Amino acid sequence: MAEASRWHLGGTPKPKLQYRKDVEIRTTLQELLLYLIFLINLCILTFGMVNPHMYYLNKVMASLFLDTSVPGEERTNFRSIRSITDFWKFMEGPFLEGLYWDSWYNSNDLYDLKNTSRIYYENILLGVPRVRQLKVRNNTCKVYSSFQSLMNECYDKYTSKNEDLSDFGLKSDSEWKYSTPNRSSPWHWGFVGIYRNGGYIFTLSKSKSETRSKFINLRLNSWITRSTRVIFIDFSLYNANVNLFCIIRLVAEFPATGGILTSWQFYSVKLLRYVSNYDYFIASCEITFCIFLIVFTTQEIQKMREFKSAYFQSIWNWLELLLLVLCFVAIAFNVYCNIQISLLLGQLLKNTEKYSDFYFLAYWHIYYNNIIAITIFFAWIKNMFLAIINDTYAEVKADYSIGRRPDFELGKMIKKSYNNALEKLKLKKAQKDESKESKKSEDLAEQARREGFDETEIQSAEKMKKWKERLEKKYYSTEIQDDYQPVTQQEFRDLFLYAVELEKELHYVSLKLNRVMRKVSALQY
Repeated sequence: MAEASRWHLGGTPKPKLQYRKDVEIRTTLQELLLYLIFLINLCILTFGMVNPHMYYLNKVMASLFLDTSVPGEERTNFRSIRSITDFWKFMEGPFLEGLYWDSWYNSNDLYDLKNTSRIYYENILLGVPRVRQLKVRNNTCKVYSSFQSLMNECYDKYTSKNEDLSDFGLKSDSEWKYSTPNRSSPWHWGFVGIYRNGGYIFTLSKSKSETRSKFINLRLNSWITRSTRVIFIDFSLYNANVNLFCIIRLVAEFPATGGILTSWQFYSVKLLRYVSNYDYFIASCEITFCIFLIVFTTQEIQKMREFKSAYFQSIWNWLELLLLVLCFVAIAFNVYCNIQISLLLGQLLKNTEKYSDFYFLAYWHIYYNNIIAITIFFAWIKNMFLAIINDTYAEVKADYSIGRRPDFELGKMIKKSYNNALEKLKLKKAQKDESKESKKSEDLAEQARREGFDETEIQSAEKMKKWKERLEKKYYSTEIQDDYQPVTQQEFRDLFLYAVELEKELHYVSLKLNRVMRKVSALQY
């Protein structure tokens, strides 16, 4: 090795450091492009499930059932209800008129109704609406002794323990008898309570006149009492023009303080997923999403096996795991929603005389949309900070912090690829500097072989030569004015190895010098 150093001062055959950098940059670029494709696919899935028709359908339905009042009367729309009298005025007025559309604006009969209402002439009323009441028992709270002579009844706020399960009033039809709740249906979170299903339920008729008579009968027989805590009005619509279901819930809460608090929910959802060509394109994106998820999961499992407990010490790895968990939850929600829709949709549409509970389907569909939204939020966070965990970016950032111009390896690689493409297309002449330098190095190597040096010595000498040229250029350049030049960890490693090689060469020179001195001493005697 030291003999080769006499040929030229150190070097390496072909520096592997630069090769590793190029491979790392290419791998990082490939991963970035792959993740961008995944992110675009996820955005298509997220925004492909919504469209402007959902907003406009919710808007027109809210305007019809929340803002419409009886002409000439105040506080008859749903938003302004404050008392039981206001509630019955709304039910017998705006709600009844908005629910039943059996004639055109010119009083002509609608065509092909098939025993269904056509709200705004375009939205089919699915089944019949349902009205449901929850009550609390008497004596669920305690009246102070001084006021018991004035008031001997006390109705506390609604809880499942305080709920009244007994029949009341006429005790004849379903609206006077308690119905047990359905366990599969979600509870409702209101202003002053969390309400479960069940209660005192009745459905409306297909006939507008029969429904009006029903409301009048309930009002005259005091269906709403002091123990009433909430009334739900549920019904569903379908618009075939835009393939959207609109699930509507109007809620009137009767707090223990008195008065009425109104709230509402309008869910426009696309339960029939695959109808048009665009829907099938979304389906292909869903399949692509699953493929990406399998690939990313496999990569993370490999990282866990490789780094073991050290894997969980990085916050970015935890972000990866969180993103994978959210993706799996989103897929689970999607599969569950599709299975439930396929099982229940046909059953709900068979009997048009019963209430069609689409609220259950819309509820889980909304949760699926929320999970997807959270997933894409964390996916964009990972995309924005992807470069931070890259070693190349970290070195560039360090170079900027000390005022030294960074070496943009990624930009160099792109520029080199661009120049190579131009040369192949004969749009640019090939660069000859590198070829001349390579030819000169080959001539020197050939000369060393003729002088008797073996290949190991020649390669070691080339390695030291490359080290010397690169390090002298970096740390002994006349352009650098300041004496203090901090180095990176990799540069320190290169300097250390270079120092080791110099130490070996110095040791060899020292041995040769001692041998020459001994020969000179022997000649003197």
